[in-house]
Amino acid sequence: MDTLTSHPPELLPGGRRRDRFLPPESRLDMPTQSLRDFRRPTSGHEIGPKSVILRRAYIFIGTAALTLGGCYQMYQVLQVGGITTLEATVLVLFVLLFAWIAFSFTSSLAGFFVLLFRKRDELEIDASAPLPQVRSRNAMLLPTYNEDPYRVMARLRAIYESVGKTASARQFDWYVLSDTTDPSLWIAEEKCFLQLRREAGADRLFYRHRPANTARKSGNIEDWVKRFGGSYDHMIILDADSLMTGDTIVRLAAAMERHPGVALIQTLPITVNARTLFARLQQFAGRLYGPLIAAGIAWWHGSEGNYWGHNAIIRVRAFAQDAGLPELRGRKPFGGHILSHDFVEAALMRRAGWAVHMAPALGGSFEECPPSLLDFAARDRRWCQGNLQHLAVLPARRLHWVSRLHLLTGIGSYLTAPLWLIFLAFGILISLQAQFVRPEYFPKGFSLFPQWPAQDPVLAAWVFLATMGLLIVPKLLAFLLLLTQRENRKLFGGGFIALAGIFIETLLSGLIAPVMMVFQSTAVGEILLGRDAGWQVQRRDDGGVPRGETVRRYTLPTLFGIVMAITAYVVSWPLLLWMAPVIGGLLLAIPIALLSSTTGRPGRPPRLFATPEQTSPPDVLVRANQLAAASQAAINSPLLELHNDAGLLQAHLDNLPVDGRRARGQVNLHLAVARAKIEDAENLEEAIQFLKQRETFAVLNSPAMLGALLEMPVSAAEQAHT
Repeated sequence: MDTLTSHPPELLPGGRRRDRFLPPESRLDMPTQSLRDFRRPTSGHEIGPKSVILRRAYIFIGTAALTLGGCYQMYQVLQVGGITTLEATVLVLFVLLFAWIAFSFTSSLAGFFVLLFRKRDELEIDASAPLPQVRSRNAMLLPTYNEDPYRVMARLRAIYESVGKTASARQFDWYVLSDTTDPSLWIAEEKCFLQLRREAGADRLFYRHRPANTARKSGNIEDWVKRFGGSYDHMIILDADSLMTGDTIVRLAAAMERHPGVALIQTLPITVNARTLFARLQQFAGRLYGPLIAAGIAWWHGSEGNYWGHNAIIRVRAFAQDAGLPELRGRKPFGGHILSHDFVEAALMRRAGWAVHMAPALGGSFEECPPSLLDFAARDRRWCQGNLQHLAVLPARRLHWVSRLHLLTGIGSYLTAPLWLIFLAFGILISLQAQFVRPEYFPKGFSLFPQWPAQDPVLAAWVFLATMGLLIVPKLLAFLLLLTQRENRKLFGGGFIALAGIFIETLLSGLIAPVMMVFQSTAVGEILLGRDAGWQVQRRDDGGVPRGETVRRYTLPTLFGIVMAITAYVVSWPLLLWMAPVIGGLLLAIPIALLSSTTGRPGRPPRLFATPEQTSPPDVLVRANQLAAASQAAINSPLLELHNDAGLLQAHLDNLPVDGRRARGQVNLHLAVARAKIEDAENLEEAIQFLKQRETFAVLNSPAMLGALLEMPVSAAEQAHT
């Protein structure tokens, strides 16, 4: 084996080591923004069309009109015989929830007409036009945290090769920004990185690993901006499961060049690679309904758009100057680093006068989704905490009112779950009161006629149907749009297959919704009680969940269903039938979970829930899947891997931060424990067995300790193996 100094590192003035796989630093200041104080905007220009005022007037007047109509009808249902306290509470809850549904409906209706009349993109991004030439310098950033490095690098290589086919490939640099804390995954990342540079000739591909993932993804990006951002005009943020075509990336960069007042352009990522039934449901729904919804919100958001954290291009100067995130006061889960950073970063840049847009019709932007409902709920729990943190951001000075609305929408998307649960509970209480509590026909005070407690069941049925209509009509509008798109309709499997998919998706989504209501209500309750969600790595495999874990995790929703069913049955059969959709979803939670996590036959994509990207996948998706299928197995022993591969060892040492030395007198407890265990071991294999994961991670970050460990003798078995 080569010695640790077989390839002396290049030194900078002052004796500092230069990273072999990072370019020279070009530092950029990124000040922390204040939520309590802000100067008048001086950045950006070219904000948006004047017609956006009329568009927003339509959205809010339409929402208000629908809500008033729904409120009046619900009042008519409850007011027969007078409004009791319980009924008044139900009415207030209904108004809040109905307004939420009406707001989504009016926006979707706008999206339907935008797509029907093929309204031109306001940023003049035409996917059918010849590919423009890019002159700006752009960075492709891929933050990763304990992800499968083989699949991550496969996707990155597919994107790299796609951009390489354009005439602007030299205008893009590529960065893998690792916050990985698992030692095996870390060394596997470095191994995959070296392989990618060697096989793809990617001399403009760089790798950086942070010893501590401070502030998580937002801190990862901030670290890059401060160290390297000064060399670039724009950065495109990817996620670990992101895919983008070279055509889309070049058009985004060209659009930023044409519009110097724009800070961010968000694409619409389309879900791909779904294998389980649950994931295919999400993929089908997102592909069919998503463009309509996105077109609607882009139409009235205008230059006050939002940011979803990935598959977007950002102006580096605007981000550095105006999007530095503050640390929220107080303890977790409400205090500390902002988890859902993207909404806040968009709001801060818009506050400074920059425009934030969405390009929903551009295409060429893809992502994956969780394979099972449990994985979806785990990710949703983290998002829930991040969005509730935005309660502390809402009062920030000088935010645009649409930016505040984005924050409120994120908060409301989780608060509606407990509101629905309370609404159902109060509805049952009203029925119980009518069934078992003796009514007070003549209340205190003078009353010439008795008050008969009652509700209007026929009108209640019509209110229910109207509410369901607002939820279902946007899906039918999406289907009508599909009928006008001949080629797209074929890729969905034909009109009849697509309509059958809508029907079954609506049915299954209706059964899954009550379970998510319980999960989200539980998450809100845990957060209000002060429980931090942490940051779990999202699973991206086939979705298989052990049966025992499924039963354990779905016990709570099932118990809710049993209690509701018994209560409704005790009151009356009509109430049981009325609540059957909710009760059925809860009672069937376990079998639905088991069914939805199953995968179809490999090599035979089903026609039901087919999507264009599944029927005729784009080249970048085909290439990424080919590369991922040829990936190697994960590394089990990172220290042995470094011992046996001198080139990988040298690359690892070169990738360690140049300023990573600890201050004198500062003790790393994990490293100290590792040192004691290494001194107690007789050979390398024994030392590796002694070390726990955090201790191994500390050793990998210490060149001196790593060198001492790898100089230990190896066993006879290991010598024979090597």
